[in-house]
Amino acid sequence: MSRSLYSKFILGYLVFGLLSFLIISTFSSKMTYEHLIHEQADLLYDEANQLAADCSLVYAGKSADLSTVADQLSILSPSLRSEIWVVNRDGVVAADSENGARLGLSVDFDPTAIGNRNYGIGNFYGAFSYDVLSVSAPITADYTTYGYVLVHIPLSQIEASRDGILNILYITSGIIFALSLIILLVFTQTVYFPLKKITAGANEYAAGNLAYRIQLSSRDEMGYLAGNLNYMSDELNQMEEYQRTFIANVSHDFRSPLTSIKGYLEAILDGTIPPEMQEKYLTRVISETERLNKLTQGMLTLNSLDSKGFLSRSNFDINRVIKDTAASFEVICDKKNITFDLTFSSNIQMVYADLGKIQQVLYNLIDNAIKFSHNDSVIFIQASQKYEKIFVSVKDTGIGIPKDSLKKIWERFYKSDLSRGKDKKGTGLGLCIVKEIIQSHGENIDVVSTEGVGTEFIFSLPRATNL
Repeated sequence: MSRSLYSKFILGYLVFGLLSFLIISTFSSKMTYEHLIHEQADLLYDEANQLAADCSLVYAGKSADLSTVADQLSILSPSLRSEIWVVNRDGVVAADSENGARLGLSVDFDPTAIGNRNYGIGNFYGAFSYDVLSVSAPITADYTTYGYVLVHIPLSQIEASRDGILNILYITSGIIFALSLIILLVFTQTVYFPLKKITAGANEYAAGNLAYRIQLSSRDEMGYLAGNLNYMSDELNQMEEYQRTFIANVSHDFRSPLTSIKGYLEAILDGTIPPEMQEKYLTRVISETERLNKLTQGMLTLNSLDSKGFLSRSNFDINRVIKDTAASFEVICDKKNITFDLTFSSNIQMVYADLGKIQQVLYNLIDNAIKFSHNDSVIFIQASQKYEKIFVSVKDTGIGIPKDSLKKIWERFYKSDLSRGKDKKGTGLGLCIVKEIIQSHGENIDVVSTEGVGTEFIFSLPRATNL
């Protein structure tokens, strides 16, 4: 069974607490015990050396007897919580802190048995029924060792001190562990709950509900991720809507000419159209096929624009391209008595762009201008230089674009109502292709239009620098 991230975090948290307790109860206990042993041994050794110095006066004949030493042992023993002996070289107790209870006791004391340490641990050669920490200091006088001062402290006292310290550690660690629950609370509020919301959102998106919104407003990484996912879902939703619209528009624009072609051909075959009129309707069939071909070419152009690296840039004179493109509309302009007014800020204005693509931009813009211009009108085309840019303007004095259509004219297959009434041969792809080409050059195109007055398109191109 798979575990959630939260359960794994809780498990890790509990394992951390258990390991902390085990470390304190094992390593810390051992280290504390050894530290107390060394500390107590050093303290007792200093006291034993002081007592040995006092006893040396007795053995050197400078003091009467050991009775004064015995009294000192009795007084000092309670403060050290220990039992103190004075033994001779044969290991016989000559004085003790227990009011003579140990006098005459003989032990096989061997000062070399403890090695280079100043203490030993055990029952001291069977003298005690429990383990003690024993410290010895030699009694010397006139370069002669007369005996030893032995200090014994029960290990149970040291163990009690250790347990007291460990209890403090346990309590402190427990408090810290309890306070660390704040970390768990912060994790729950800032990571787990937001992540749960994001996961729920991802499941909704996977199920196709792209309208679902992840309600998360925090200003951290989780909030940023939620915002990106919401943005992604909006974009996918728009793309899905665009695909539906795209298919509907393509179906509509293909169905109309196909229906006309089918109707004309059936009428010719069944004799509804007499032979003397067949040429007229076959011409209409050709016109409809040309419309289909134009629509297909536009779609192929848009598809190529969607791919990267399709531009083939070079330096060329934009003035010459404008003149040549305008000249290609001579026949159409003569029919409507439309003239061009070309204005250039310089005789030669070199740009760095894709020549073929810019020709297509100019062709589409001029074709649109002619399409929506009145008879006996003028189309103004200007090219001017400003800083490192060349700005090209195509302006007509035609019917203009309705205000509510200005933002939609760049959409694929979009046609305004005026467009549909005036020109049923358009594909609705011209301006979309224009914008894609200009943006692929890293430039911008704008439109200014007033209904009943005219429309002006202005786009920029980078000026050629390596001439």
